[in-house]
Amino acid sequence: MGNQVEKLTHLNYAEVPTSDPNGFDPDDDGPRIGVSYIFSNDDDDEQDDNLDHFSPENRRVDHEEKPFDPQDELECSIYYREECVYERSSGAATLSAESLLNKCRPGDLLEFVATGQYPHWAVYVGDFQVVHLHRAEIKNNFLTDVSQGKKGRIVNGLYRYRALPPEVIVRNALDNVGSRDRSLYWRNSECFAAWCRFGKREFKIGGEIRIGKQPYRLKLLFSEKKSHVLEFQSLEDVIMEKRRNDQIGKDAVMQELANHLNTTNEIKEDHFVN
Repeated sequence: MGNQVEKLTHLNYAEVPTSDPNGFDPDDDGPRIGVSYIFSNDDDDEQDDNLDHFSPENRRVDHEEKPFDPQDELECSIYYREECVYERSSGAATLSAESLLNKCRPGDLLEFVATGQYPHWAVYVGDFQVVHLHRAEIKNNFLTDVSQGKKGRIVNGLYRYRALPPEVIVRNALDNVGSRDRSLYWRNSECFAAWCRFGKREFKIGGEIRIGKQPYRLKLLFSEKKSHVLEFQSLEDVIMEKRRNDQIGKDAVMQELANHLNTTNEIKEDHFVN
């Protein structure tokens, strides 16, 4: 049976499994059920497979062809039952790798962003170096090399879990350098970096059992009156969906929903309780 399992992903919201083909139950204003990524890896490094082959100068030119637009970021929140565990507002400032180095402290979480690409996360461990998950391997590289010319920012405050002491965060990262392929416990760079900082098993592959009701909600905020909510069985799945949205951008997500619901005016005003 294992050979019959195919990679489970979805290309747009129309393919997300729901009880109603229009995305909402006829008599219910509740959220839709999000896709499960149980057999899927969000490999943000497929976008960055030149890291080991090209000079930083060449990579910088490539990324400058599509400058990052903070206004195309989609505001979103993740809730576990009624508790908000993640919140991001759009328009957060980004810095060059050189400027970022002046602000980093050991244990900081870093996010490198570029238009049309998955965000790449890393843990700053000191001495101008970071540890990150790249192409199915945990690596220790210089921050300026990992950035590949992208701008970055410190993102310690996105997840609302209590952080471990800096020395523990750094040790978590360094202890896993060299881990690769089947010995990895994380689906992407964000899950690995967040696990290093917070130590929560929910960031690991299979860290939660996918049975029963969906305790996680991903709230996508398009404007003050237009939002959309998806439910998921695990934090892993929420992160995978959130990162897919990061890659395609706010406008594309809005268009997917508009196409699925026939018109953007049908995106219902959210009644989620904060």
